[in-house]
Amino acid sequence: MSILELDSKGRLTIPKEIRKSLGMSGKVLVINVGDHLKVIPLPTDPLSVLHGAFNVRKSFKDLRKQAELQAEREARKQR
Repeated sequence: MSILELDSKGRLTIPKEIRKSLGMSGKVLVINVGDHLKVIPLPTDPLSVLHGAFNVRKSFKDLRKQAELQAEREARKQR
């Protein structure tokens, strides 16, 4: 754990050891989760992360129908 200080422009420097252990080399995603921030390192090549993610045997029509049914279920829950 590290305690960091914001500079006069509101920036902070993540220590080298932490950046190295998380594989941080470029951009990060910062999410405001209420009482704290969540920092997620982004890959330098986002397409490489998606490799194989879209290998599905269903047709687009079937995938769309599945998504619509899921959206309907979630909408019913919120009522």
